[in-house]
Amino acid sequence: MATIVETALPRKRNRALGRFMRNRAAVAGAAIVLLVILVAVFAPWLSPYDPVQASFMTVRKAPSASHWFGTDELGRDVLTRLLWGARASLLAGVVSVGIAVVIGVPLGLLAGYFGRFVDGVISRFTDALLSIPFLILAIALAAFLGPSLTNAMIAIGVSAMPRFVRLTRGQAISVKAEDYVEGARAIGLGHFRIIVRYILPNVLPPIIVQASLTVAMAIIAEASLSFLGLGQLPPAPSWGSMLNTAKDFVSQAPWMSVFPGIAIFLAVLGFNLLGDGLRDALDPREL
Repeated sequence: MATIVETALPRKRNRALGRFMRNRAAVAGAAIVLLVILVAVFAPWLSPYDPVQASFMTVRKAPSASHWFGTDELGRDVLTRLLWGARASLLAGVVSVGIAVVIGVPLGLLAGYFGRFVDGVISRFTDALLSIPFLILAIALAAFLGPSLTNAMIAIGVSAMPRFVRLTRGQAISVKAEDYVEGARAIGLGHFRIIVRYILPNVLPPIIVQASLTVAMAIIAEASLSFLGLGQLPPAPSWGSMLNTAKDFVSQAPWMSVFPGIAIFLAVLGFNLLGDGLRDALDPREL
């Protein structure tokens, strides 16, 4: 039995990888995500200027050979601030989703596996949070915690957490009815071991898909919070705070808003395409 399972798992992984690689949109999304990650990691080496150093001799200069994306209201290079801003946006997306997964998945597993009173308490709490629009909840929490990138990530993570609770709960309810889980109970395995060894691995694929899609949503949320002054604080660059500054100079210096907007669009598009590709590749009906 163990040999059959060990043989079947690599085959499923190979089929999933093959389906993913045949999906051109998914591969394009993965390439965009990889590009954003590389830009964020290597920003200090790619940046031609200091991201926070003002230069009043080059205030709001149009794109040129010396400043490819132009300069902002303080003469700072827009390209440099975009490269460094990728760090804040990517960090906000990944850490926020990490917070949501770490809190939401265990709660969903407990609700789905034990049911009854435990499920009732967790589900009512989740329903209460889901009744509030995601961005409104994130803004309220960020305003309560105070403006900073760390508090913005916490606010976004807590706001996204109910989605993972509900998804994990539904998957756990489905998996716990399988014969191999019943068999594990019959031989006397404890609840913790059943959850970790048999239920969690089987609910991970949809969680991974949801996580990749939620990263895109978190990037937009971080940009929105920074635009409202509740995220990354100046002079540290972030795409949302760059848009907040650019709104006052749309007619005089449109490049200040165009390039951060394009960066947000591409990052969100990449994660959405990646998530859609993972959803198709990990579809259990196709494995």
